[in-house]
Amino acid sequence: MNRKEFIKKSVIAAATVGASPLLAKSASIKRESTYDKLIDQVGFNHLPNKEERTMNTILHKANTRGHANHGWLDSHHSFSFANYHNPERMNFGVLRVLNDDQVAPGNGFGKHPHDNMEIISIPLEGDLEHQDNMGNETVIRQGDVQVMSAGTGVLHSEYNRNKDKEVKFLQIWLFPNKRNVTPRYDQISIREIEKKNELYQILSPNSDDQGVWIHQDAWFYMGNFDKGVTPKYNLKKKGNGVYIFVLEGDVTIGNQKLNKRDGFGIWNTDIINIQVESSTKLLLMEVPMNI
Repeated sequence: MNRKEFIKKSVIAAATVGASPLLAKSASIKRESTYDKLIDQVGFNHLPNKEERTMNTILHKANTRGHANHGWLDSHHSFSFANYHNPERMNFGVLRVLNDDQVAPGNGFGKHPHDNMEIISIPLEGDLEHQDNMGNETVIRQGDVQVMSAGTGVLHSEYNRNKDKEVKFLQIWLFPNKRNVTPRYDQISIREIEKKNELYQILSPNSDDQGVWIHQDAWFYMGNFDKGVTPKYNLKKKGNGVYIFVLEGDVTIGNQKLNKRDGFGIWNTDIINIQVESSTKLLLMEVPMNI
């Protein structure tokens, strides 16, 4: 399949999984705002309890996630997305989308628009090629982190660069704390900052901090741990919560056991203690609970 045929096919396929409206052929055609569409859908079941100071939690087991297999795309949704709708799983604070995507060789998402959303991609396997109307043509791989502040509006595409193997990546969307900013793109390698048996920062609100930065008071950490390690995490900002996603392995937090691809939201606490039960890889996302 040549490039032109691929783009046409993948744009049509993106529409079937609830991607943003297709690129209009005429600038006069109005498209639906990513921000407006998703902000109308947020729930209020994961908000701080002002009357209780005890730690609150929400558990999302891996096998309870939404699932869509379109052949070229196999995706699991931790929160409602496209045809998967669960009113109890719309968001965790400003964390609106956490998709665990697997894209077949040579396939992908055609060019489509977003606005006023902080979009983070974390490749787990393979090579993901990105193009956008800001002039970026890049490839992100395992060990990289990509961020895009959609702001006033961007057009981008993502597809599997390889013809012989799948690409697997996490697609994460956060509501921003500032609307209509100038769109921006960045990607970094985290191989040099990775630390064994420690949580290491990959994202923050500050451009001079370690990792990428976004327009939100959020901090992301990753960690690769051996069995028996007991890491702890101190929250950065009062009123924030933490959503922990187990990429590999098994951990216990409090009395809750978590396994591969389980998600666990925690709020109304200042510190989180983790017991690692086997060789484990974690993604920890601290986010504001109020939008």
